[in-house]
Amino acid sequence: MKLIISRFIAILILVIPGLAAMTGFLFMKDAVFEYYSLHGDASVAHPAFAWGHFVLGLLLFVAGMSFLGGWILFRDRKRNYVGPRFKEKRKPKPPVQSS
Repeated sequence: MKLIISRFIAILILVIPGLAAMTGFLFMKDAVFEYYSLHGDASVAHPAFAWGHFVLGLLLFVAGMSFLGGWILFRDRKRNYVGPRFKEKRKPKPPVQSS
């Protein structure tokens, strides 16, 4: 039972940033679509772009995708699936002095 609960929590940790990224993408898409659709409306003299909606969507998208990308990179480093460019930099060991 404990294993099932821990796996469910792990899935939730991945699903929540994914939902945030999806919501951010939809916010940005809606802001751009609304701006372009107002250009075709003759009753609107000067359509305004919804910058607040777009920036909120951009922040949600970047935060969600950064979390997911970092998690994938961490997992792949642990399993040694990454190329030399993405391997962790190791500090050289100091020379051992004999007395």
